[in-house]
Amino acid sequence: MTNVVRRPTPADPTPGVVTSANAPSSVVRTQPPELGPDAVAVVEGRSFMVSNAAGDVPVGTIGGLVHDDTRLLSQWELTLGGAPLLILSSGLVDDDSAAFFLTNSDLPHVPTNSVGVRRQRFISDAMEERIELECFANEVQSVQLRLRVGTDFADLFEIKQRVRDRSASITRDYSTDGSRLCFTYRNADFTAVTDIQVSPPADRVEENDLIWDLRLEPGLKWQAEVSVALPRRPTEMPSLHRRFGQGFDLVGEDPTHTWREECPTQDLDSDLLSRVMDKSKMDLVALRIEQTIGDETIVLPAAGLPWFLTVFGRDSLVTAYQSLSFGPRLARGTIRSLANYQGTRLDDFRDEEPGKILHEVRSGELTRTGEKPHNPYYGTSDATQLWLILLSEYWRWTLDEDFVRRFRDNVHAALGWIDRYGDLDADGYVEYATRSPQGLGNHSWRDSPDGIAYSDGSIPVLPIATCEIQGYTYDAKLRIAELADGPLRDPELAERLRAEAYQLRERFNRDFWIDDRGGYYAVGLDGDKRPIDSMTSNMGQLLWSGIVPPERARVIAGQLLSPHMFSGWGIRTTSTTDRCYNPIGYHSGTVWPHDNSLIAHGLARYGYRDEAARVIVAMLEAADFSAHRLPEAFAGYDRSYGRKPVPYPTACTPQAWASAAPLLFVRTLLGLDARDGQLLIDPHLPTDFGRIRFGRLQAFGKRWDLEAAGDQGHVHLSR
Repeated sequence: MTNVVRRPTPADPTPGVVTSANAPSSVVRTQPPELGPDAVAVVEGRSFMVSNAAGDVPVGTIGGLVHDDTRLLSQWELTLGGAPLLILSSGLVDDDSAAFFLTNSDLPHVPTNSVGVRRQRFISDAMEERIELECFANEVQSVQLRLRVGTDFADLFEIKQRVRDRSASITRDYSTDGSRLCFTYRNADFTAVTDIQVSPPADRVEENDLIWDLRLEPGLKWQAEVSVALPRRPTEMPSLHRRFGQGFDLVGEDPTHTWREECPTQDLDSDLLSRVMDKSKMDLVALRIEQTIGDETIVLPAAGLPWFLTVFGRDSLVTAYQSLSFGPRLARGTIRSLANYQGTRLDDFRDEEPGKILHEVRSGELTRTGEKPHNPYYGTSDATQLWLILLSEYWRWTLDEDFVRRFRDNVHAALGWIDRYGDLDADGYVEYATRSPQGLGNHSWRDSPDGIAYSDGSIPVLPIATCEIQGYTYDAKLRIAELADGPLRDPELAERLRAEAYQLRERFNRDFWIDDRGGYYAVGLDGDKRPIDSMTSNMGQLLWSGIVPPERARVIAGQLLSPHMFSGWGIRTTSTTDRCYNPIGYHSGTVWPHDNSLIAHGLARYGYRDEAARVIVAMLEAADFSAHRLPEAFAGYDRSYGRKPVPYPTACTPQAWASAAPLLFVRTLLGLDARDGQLLIDPHLPTDFGRIRFGRLQAFGKRWDLEAAGDQGHVHLSR
């Protein structure tokens, strides 16, 4: 009997190797969150809290307070008279704060709706919650208020899958006066603490419950404040944001507040566009990570709430690119931070290779104790090229030659990775296959196990060379050739890179093009160099990279805007004509705003301005149904299916590259570009957008004002 050797696939990248039950970070829960569709999430930097609409976190759910990849609260339930509170209204005040308006159910001796309850939640250097009760009855009400607290100190990876029982290693301590309840967990060198401070003190502490025995006077208010400390690492900047009792004003100078203030002023006739832009800028501030590297304080975007509040390669780089025309701060910080983590050695467990830019960094227990490879993990084959692209774009907008030259060695290391380690078999294409038993199967942006599939739904064998990665590589080499002619002063490198880019373009257009179905690009080549024949949005990103010949660009534009690709809300990740299409599959039919922003920018690059505008308008209209915020993704159902976009059940929101997509949309509509010290504008605005004005836009160390309407516009230096 012959043994059949299983070949690695993205769904089983290391066949025969037993892996941990804790899955890699790209795995998402396949069911809607247990907290319900009205769950409320507040976020600040690398801390977040997710609860149901009443503000509660029932035990056993994915909710809770998570800081630095560790869950500090896994239960947080408020009851009055032993009964849950009834929801009147709840929601975000800002990304870092929320309010919950509640009332009592029918209790013995306490009529329904006789006690009004308001919970205010805020995250800064602590998670702070203010609980306020007001009695509307005609007589004194004696009632017990109970806050039930629990913690499992779960690693972020476990929250999405299975949480191990740490109870034997968790110690509990409390103050006899009811002012403090503290939980501590230790495992070797890893320590986590949930320190809860209470004012006024609870009347008593029973097990994990804080209890107040209240006599509520008619017309009077009672108030308590509860806080959980969120300690910062030495390299992280302290939060300088508002606190309870201080008028919700900023305290001191906050680098990310400065970033928002440095964004151009805007005066937009379109109320929809104005609201979407405002929301995008607020979300990017909320999703910031502040670090100190040497004597420099930098800011860069985390990927998204709730699972990806950390430094990411691909996500942070794309977000910084999308937002660059509205200020260089995020791009500068992203370039600096990721260069600091650039790979220096071969490490199979972490998929690290010299010159490679990371996938993500984690700091929870599983990573700190070596069970997970995320310190950092390098399982991405596109972040290195995107880092080079962002460095080039930053230079085009700033002409900061000294900054570029600081990264000369990083540039050469990145180019070396592309040619030596990225190209596994020396065929001229960057392909991927994980070496880590904990590694991701797909190292492209479609990084779910079935993110890359044939049209019939079958999964290809590794290694895989996806089409958009070749486009990124082509663009990166041309851009670095430009830097080599300029600040790097290396004409031989420039000549070599241009020759390599043109050879890649010729080879790519020969091997990836499929004549069937009117013509399109394969999503990739499999481990046998066979085209992976699903029709995907990735071919739209090829327009952004510029690797597509003009005559084929027309064909691709037609495919992207056809009914089987364009849902009416945006371009789907996968064509409805493919058997692998699923409108609620994470990468197999959903609509991703960041993907659409790059595609629209690419369409405009090739002169398809009407098509680009059609995509952009659809996206902005979709945002109108989600409080003017674009989520990570939404379902790929056709617009005729319902009056509004169907949510993707476990989408991150806010998600950095979705939040930054409107900034790139506006740049695309304006035809805004920076070249050779000149700020250029070539608008193509929909009529109903009216007039657009931006003031004090940053480029080349100067400030610029611009105004546009329709196909007319002008730009000039600010006074």
